[in-house]
Amino acid sequence: MTGCGSPSSNNSGTTDDSGKINTQQSAIDPDAKGPAPDVAGAKKGGTITIYSQSTPNTFDPTDIYYVDSNEIGKLLFRTPTQFAIREGKPVLVPDLTDVGTVSDDKLTWTFKLQPGIKYEDGSEVKVEDLAYAIKRSFAHDLFANGPTYQLVYFKDADKYKGPYESGDDYAGVETPDASTLVIHLAKPFSDLPFYMSFPMFSPIPKAKDTKQDYKNKPISTGPYMFDSYTAGSELKLKKNPNWDANTDPVRHQYADAWDFKWGVDDVKSQQQVLNSNGPDANALNYGNIDASLIPQVQEKKDQLIQGESPCNIVVQLDTRKIPLEIRKAIALAWPYDADWKAAGLNDYIAERSSTILPPSVPGYKKYDPAPGLSGKGDGDPEAAKKILQDAGKVGFELSWYYDNTKTIPQQLAQVRSDALKAAGFTPKPVGVPTAELRTKTSDYDSPVNMGLSPAGWCSDWPSGGSWMPVLFQSHSISDGTSWGMLSDKALDSKIDEVAELPADQATAKWGDLDQEIMNMYVALPRYYDKMAIVAGTNIGGAEGDATVGLPFFPNLFLKSGS
Repeated sequence: MTGCGSPSSNNSGTTDDSGKINTQQSAIDPDAKGPAPDVAGAKKGGTITIYSQSTPNTFDPTDIYYVDSNEIGKLLFRTPTQFAIREGKPVLVPDLTDVGTVSDDKLTWTFKLQPGIKYEDGSEVKVEDLAYAIKRSFAHDLFANGPTYQLVYFKDADKYKGPYESGDDYAGVETPDASTLVIHLAKPFSDLPFYMSFPMFSPIPKAKDTKQDYKNKPISTGPYMFDSYTAGSELKLKKNPNWDANTDPVRHQYADAWDFKWGVDDVKSQQQVLNSNGPDANALNYGNIDASLIPQVQEKKDQLIQGESPCNIVVQLDTRKIPLEIRKAIALAWPYDADWKAAGLNDYIAERSSTILPPSVPGYKKYDPAPGLSGKGDGDPEAAKKILQDAGKVGFELSWYYDNTKTIPQQLAQVRSDALKAAGFTPKPVGVPTAELRTKTSDYDSPVNMGLSPAGWCSDWPSGGSWMPVLFQSHSISDGTSWGMLSDKALDSKIDEVAELPADQATAKWGDLDQEIMNMYVALPRYYDKMAIVAGTNIGGAEGDATVGLPFFPNLFLKSGS
C-alpha cells in the first residue's frame, strides 16, 4: 500500500477440485460504503447472551490486544479502517476514514475523516480525537497490554512518551484541517491501513479521557454502548442511539442488547447452549468446543459455527545448532500422524498445516511441500537414517523442553522420541514443570536445539507483513519472536523489499517467501487453528471472523427476533 493513491484489490482466490483455497489474495475494498448489506434472514430484537470461561482483561481501546476484547470491541468502537467478512474472508474497508494514501517517499500517510459521525452522547467525532488516541498509545507504561507497532514505525517514537508525560506536541501525527489525519513514519510501513483497524485507533476526546478508569466506561462510536459492567464477570450492552448505519459499511444493530457472562465453566455452558433450553437458545459460547461434546455436535451440526483462525502451530528447529541436512532428516522422520493423535487434535479445531501463513491470511499459497514437510504421515525412518549415515551424523542429539506435569505433553515427548530414535537420532526431551516451561522455551541461549518459543503465531492483521518481518528477520532473535533463529542478511533484505510494496503487490510475494523459508526447514508444520464453537438454536447470522478466530459479532441476530 505504498505509492501514491488508495490501495485496491479484489477479494479472490484460486481453488483446487475440492473447492479448497490454494491462494488467498489481498482483500481491500476502498470504495465500500454504508449501510452494510443485510444478513440473510436477519431480524431485529431480543438479547444475545455470550458465555466464556476466559475473561477479557480490559475494554480500554488503547490497551486491547487479546482476541476476545477485540471482537467485542467491534460492537463498541469504530476505527479508521475495519474488516468486513465476505465469503469467510476478511476484507479491509473504510470506517471512520478512507483506507489512506501514502507519499512518494512512503513516510507520510494521509487519512480523510467521514463527516457527521457521533459518539454515544451525540457529540461529533473530530479528527483531533483520532490524533489524541494515537498519542495516548505512546503511554505504554499505563497501557502495557496494547499493540506496539507505532513504537517501532512512527516518527519520533523513541522520544514521545504520550500526552500525560510529553504533552500534546507530537511530530508523528498532525491534523491540518477538520477532516485530515496525517501520520509521519520513521520508516515505511505499507500495512499501516491494516493496523488502523485496531481498537487502539478508536477516537477518544481528550476532555473525556479518564486515563486508567477509561476501561470501565469507554465512550462508544459503534452500534452498542455500555449498559452495565462488572469487571471479570459480566458486561451488558444496549443500543447506541447515535450510531448511524448509513455511515458504516460493516456493522449491524440487530439485537436490542448483549449480555456477556465470563468465568463460567466452558463445558457446562457449551452443554447448555447445545440443549438450548429457554434463554440458552439465544446464547453462544466462544471457546472452541470441548472434545467430550463432539458426538453431540455431530447430531446438531446446525449449532456448530466453524471458521478459520489467524494462528499456525509448529515445532521450530534451531538453524544455528542443526545443519540443513540434519533438519531435512528430522522432517522425514517426524511422526505427524502419531503426533496429531497424541495431542488430542481433531478436524473440528485443527487442520494439518504445511505452510507458514494460515489459509485465513492473504498471501497464503498451498504449494507442494518439500519432502518431510507435508504435515502428514508416519515418517520415513529409513530415509532419515540414510541422510544421517551419509553425513556421518548417526546419533545426532536432539533436545527440547516439555511440560512433565501434564499428560498430553508427556505423550507427545514419548511419540516424538520413539520416532527420532528409530531414525538414528539420540532424542533428549527435557521435562520441566509448567511454571518453568515458558521461561525455558523463551531462552534462546538454552542448551536445547528444537522446540523453542513461540510454538505458534497469530496474525495481528491478515497480511504476511505481520508474519515474515516478525518471525524471520535477524532482529527476531533479539526480539524473542524467531522461528528457526535465522540470521540471514539476504533474507532480511528480501523481506524488507516485500514489506515496502503496496499491499496488492506484496500479497503474492509473501506466499513466495513462505515457500522459500519453509524449504529452509526452519520448523516442522503441525496445524492451523480452526474455530469450532456452539450456538443456540435461535442464533442467526453466525460465521467466523478469521481476523481473530471468533464469531463475527456484528452479524449476529436472533431468528425469532426475541
